[in-house]
Amino acid sequence: MRTRLLPLLIVLMAGVLLALGFPLAGSLAAAHQQGVVVDRIDDTARFAALAQYVNETGPGTGERRATLQAELNRYHEVYGIEAGVFDRDGNAMVAAPHGWRIPAEGEVRRAFGEALLGRRFHDPPQVWPWQPDARLSVASPVVRDGDVVAVVVTDSPTGPLRSRILHGWLLLAAGECAAMLLAVGAAFRLTGWVLKPVRVLDAATHGIATGRLNSRVAPAGGPPELRRLARSFNEMADHVEEVLEQQRAFVADASHQLRNPLAALLLRIELLALELPEGNEEIASVRTEGKRLAQVLDDLLDLALAEHASADLQLTDIGRLAAERVAAWRPLAEEKGVRLTGCGASAVTAWADPVALSSALDAVIDNALKFTPEGEEVTVAVAARGDTSTIVVADHGPGLTDEELERIGDRFWRSGRHQNVKGSGLGLSICRTLLAAGGGSMTYAHNEPRGLRVTVAVPRTAPAETPAAPARI
Repeated sequence: MRTRLLPLLIVLMAGVLLALGFPLAGSLAAAHQQGVVVDRIDDTARFAALAQYVNETGPGTGERRATLQAELNRYHEVYGIEAGVFDRDGNAMVAAPHGWRIPAEGEVRRAFGEALLGRRFHDPPQVWPWQPDARLSVASPVVRDGDVVAVVVTDSPTGPLRSRILHGWLLLAAGECAAMLLAVGAAFRLTGWVLKPVRVLDAATHGIATGRLNSRVAPAGGPPELRRLARSFNEMADHVEEVLEQQRAFVADASHQLRNPLAALLLRIELLALELPEGNEEIASVRTEGKRLAQVLDDLLDLALAEHASADLQLTDIGRLAAERVAAWRPLAEEKGVRLTGCGASAVTAWADPVALSSALDAVIDNALKFTPEGEEVTVAVAARGDTSTIVVADHGPGLTDEELERIGDRFWRSGRHQNVKGSGLGLSICRTLLAAGGGSMTYAHNEPRGLRVTVAVPRTAPAETPAAPARI
């Protein structure tokens, strides 16, 4: 879930930083340019004060013109800024460099026109770092006796300005990157804080689903809603465990209490059979049904005990265990005319309860031998696949339909086509319960071209220790 939530938070934070960064970058560029414009305005105002009487005729005019020309020359040499004083017709009175003229169009002409109207031009277009040919033009009118008699114009290169803007942007980008890193770190902490209770809840839910009904969650952290969910989960788990425990106790008590009356009933039937002619069909039928009922009660008691017992997991050589079970069932298979063979890897280990695994194999092999006709074969194959070891029991019997495959293993369920075969319908349920207690499973599939394939899977990795206390969130 973090892999889905974290990118969303990062995209949102990046959007916020970009939304703040672009206006800030524009404001930074405007502030740098405004500082340069203010300096140029001050310069043009000083030159305008010196140029008030340059266009007059009379004693001292030439000296004033020479002084102003010298000031403009030094200004151009030091700052590289083109500057000049122009009359109303645009003719240069003094200019630096020598011969500089106002172009017919462009920002310099626009600044000159604004100044002729008596207004200082101090609103040039914004200069950006990617405009190497951009210039910054500022003009101030030269006013004498209330009339504009000349205009001072400066045309500045923008290299230093663009460098300062770019430097400011780099600092801003570095600050945004640092803020993004901090935001990503905060997002990691936030998602961890939010999702940790979810992971603990998921682990506890999986534990209950796999049979560890004592799995609980300690609501000690996370958002209030998740702490409340943890408390509700524990209450639900307590209730479920209590109901299942009552159900197990009822099944165990009922089967145990019924065994004594049933045993007495079977004994009376045997005594009654002594008084009747030998081979009486009614007595034989009653005796068979009584024994079947006794078997059902025994299976019910075994199922209740299996659901209540915990698995004794050990590192087990399931290859050797499967070979032993094949050897134990081979005499019965030969008696029925069925070939029972073992194949696959000879040494495969896994973590399993040997008793439960043996019982499961016995039930599956017994089931396969019941339905495999004479002359056919039942194979028991052992293999290791990734994190699990498997024992596959395949027969060539009549098999099951797709609908029957979905129901096989349910309690008391038996295929309608095989009701005459001996059994209670609880054997596979008991085996599946015993395997699930140790993390194993039992699955069913078609065996081509016909028959049933049963796969018993047990984990190859060591089981995680069940915590003595509830997991904390």
